[in-house]
Amino acid sequence: MAAILKFMNEAEPSWDFYRTFLMVLSEGSLSAAARELGLTQPTVGRHIDALEEAVGFPLFTRSPQGLLPTDAALELKPYAETMAASSSALLRAASGQHGAIGGTVRVSASEVIGVEVLPPILAELNQEYPDLSIELSASDAVEDLLRQEADIAVRMVRPEQDALVALHIGAVPLGFHAHQSYLDRRGVPETIDDLTRHSLIGFDRQTAAIRAIMARTPNLPSARFALKTDSNVAQLAAIRAGFGIGICQNALATRDPQLVHVLADAFEVKLETWLVMHENLRASPRCRVTFDALAKGLKAYIRQ
Repeated sequence: MAAILKFMNEAEPSWDFYRTFLMVLSEGSLSAAARELGLTQPTVGRHIDALEEAVGFPLFTRSPQGLLPTDAALELKPYAETMAASSSALLRAASGQHGAIGGTVRVSASEVIGVEVLPPILAELNQEYPDLSIELSASDAVEDLLRQEADIAVRMVRPEQDALVALHIGAVPLGFHAHQSYLDRRGVPETIDDLTRHSLIGFDRQTAAIRAIMARTPNLPSARFALKTDSNVAQLAAIRAGFGIGICQNALATRDPQLVHVLADAFEVKLETWLVMHENLRASPRCRVTFDALAKGLKAYIRQ
């Protein structure tokens, strides 16, 4: 920490050095970072050398596996990430300052919502506001709105931070579904216990959301999964392909007449859904129209 304080009191290095530092952390080598940044490998090397000279200690060590970050580099990482998020947020805010509603808005949502639900909502928004540019982050990793990693987020858990504006959209029901071709081969389960005789699609590891589902449905049998994946999109694709029985959002299943809702009376879980943005963005026209369009579209989706 003393070295970091010494570094802060000296001339500040270029932001390009921090960006390069983060990319080398992510990619593990100078050459890979250079490809991602569109720079030459010697340029990336000079950036790292200059940053190491400025902070006064090494940031990486060479190994057969590539460049390994030192403890000091890992300590600096969250600060560099905050700078990167702030830089991106500044550019998004500046993009919307030309009078008409336009500019860039970054939207964060889970993988399934981002891939299956938001595209038609955003397409309608684009028709009304063609000067708007949307950055869609479709990932189950939660982006930090307080650190401005995103402008607006669709969350399946109520936010607790006071600095966030949150709108409760409603509850998204989930249930067991299977393709008709699978049920023709294996039969339709009549009870929860029947699932032990079927090919089940599930998660490779227990997340907080999965633990919450299990806590609310203690009658679920301990069954062996025939397919395990942490990707909700991959699970949905496996259900659609007739691999077996899995859990998906009921509204998505209704889009395909070949998907059958099984054990509807015995099992249902509801995901409370929230639309969230930082309170500082409430007066931003670009964020306001995007927030309102997402709220309208998501409510219509849940009503299905």
